[in-house]
Amino acid sequence: MQWGETGIYKTTSVGGEQVRAFVPNPLPPAPALTLELHLQQGLESASLALGRLDGVSGLLPDKALFLYAYVRKEAVLSSQIEGT
Repeated sequence: MQWGETGIYKTTSVGGEQVRAFVPNPLPPAPALTLELHLQQGLESASLALGRLDGVSGLLPDKALFLYAYVRKEAVLSSQIEGT
């Protein structure tokens, strides 16, 4: 399946300054998107995982604290990778 360009850049003037804006092609794409078996299975797995996360998040007393723990964990891991 060959996908062409996803859009074009148009030059326009904003506040007296020339800028380039990306204008995507209209949807749906041509050729139409086909979900092969492995893609469909991946999509179903991701949807199931999001549903589970949504269900568990309803049981949390403080969602912000839960998210903070994961943001902090990611920041610590990134720092370890960078060696700081």
